[in-house]
Amino acid sequence: MSEAQRLREAILAAPLETGNHGEAPQSGTLYVPLSHLKALRLDAHVVVGGRGVGKSFWTAALQSEDLRRLLGSAAPELNGIMVQVGFSQKEDIDRYPNADVFRQLLDQGEDPYDLWRAVILRCVATRALQSIPTGSWTETVAWLKAKPEEVARLMQQPRSWLGLILFDALDRTSNDWQRMDEIVRGLLRAILWLKSFPGLYGKVFLREDQAERTVFNFPDASKLLATQADLTWARHDLHGLLWQRLINAPGEHGALMRQICQTERREGAWLVTNEMKRETETQREAFERLAGAWMGRDRRRGVPYSWSVGHLADGRGQTSPRSFLAAIRQAAEDSRDQYPDHAYALHYESIKRGIQKASEIRINEVAEDYPWVPEVLSVLRGMNVPCTYEDILLRWQGRFPNGPQDIHSQRLPAQHASRGWDGIREDLLRLGLIEPKKDGRIDMPDLYRVGFGLGRKGGVKPRN
Repeated sequence: MSEAQRLREAILAAPLETGNHGEAPQSGTLYVPLSHLKALRLDAHVVVGGRGVGKSFWTAALQSEDLRRLLGSAAPELNGIMVQVGFSQKEDIDRYPNADVFRQLLDQGEDPYDLWRAVILRCVATRALQSIPTGSWTETVAWLKAKPEEVARLMQQPRSWLGLILFDALDRTSNDWQRMDEIVRGLLRAILWLKSFPGLYGKVFLREDQAERTVFNFPDASKLLATQADLTWARHDLHGLLWQRLINAPGEHGALMRQICQTERREGAWLVTNEMKRETETQREAFERLAGAWMGRDRRRGVPYSWSVGHLADGRGQTSPRSFLAAIRQAAEDSRDQYPDHAYALHYESIKRGIQKASEIRINEVAEDYPWVPEVLSVLRGMNVPCTYEDILLRWQGRFPNGPQDIHSQRLPAQHASRGWDGIREDLLRLGLIEPKKDGRIDMPDLYRVGFGLGRKGGVKPRN
């Protein structure tokens, strides 16, 4: 077996999946971009990021004492802290209400602010070994409203421990934008209330579209906005993450990758060195060992190191680690099947097909978060971009003659549909699904263009 084939098998053996389904990640997958350090601080109460950038990853990772210890000097204030979850994608009715309970209680006139305070009170009471009414969420809310002095004593009691409560996946609290805004706004007010009690902290993970809405429309919201941290990934961070996963591949596969990549051993896991976390010649040359120097036979086609990241960016220039790792894995599979004797582990044509796979995954994620988007953008299949807005409008008007109200969506419909097609365009721009050119035409990033079946002169072709 050639070195290229061995490297290819090592890539396929590495833990490149990013979904952990609420479970604690493996220690070898822990990678902290510099931009995420602020998000890990206890006083960062609001953390904002798009799909696949690490919100649920950090929600799961921060619950693990071993992983918090592995962070070491990067986040020393997390040592010894007690972490609980106040909401996540994993249902736990004893710890927090689900969407049905939220709907029932809000229909009965309850304030979301009180519901979230009830969640916090259950967390604190559990850690303090004190008993409060927990037979139902209605009972807990009724108790906190009827017994304000007992609530105050529970929250103000001296503590020998520090507590952190995490809130993630808040889009699952409701299928309606207005009601979800009310729920999130109530949570942020509850976090502001929690800030007044020493030793207790809350951290709320929000999607970008949630943070851009009206959830901060309440007195003193600026105190939370001042703590906001954004989860972003630079190109060198994505490559650093890739090597962090590769060097922790099992057995001989990881050992082979560690011969290429600079590493260190700590807390039972292999970690990349700082040299591999920055955009250095060391980092570039390491990826060149996997994919070669060019995206073709010469320099005119681009460099795999930058091409693989740039063609996965959304309309705001952001590339998620989930998309990047999925593209690399698909490129390795395709190289094994189509180009087994290629001089490098990743063939440049396979990297292009990796973009196709990442695009399909991204489209499925978009469909989960915004069910109206595939219905609107699939109408554009077969068009070439960049194109004029008028060309797009003709497609939309032909498919939806009565306007955006014809778009079917039972969950979180387009936010500005009431403003007609201009409102739909604004929503697509804000989500990074389309982007304007300087000449006024509309473009679509490859990450979405390929999956929705649009063409581009000289670009990655959609799958048939």
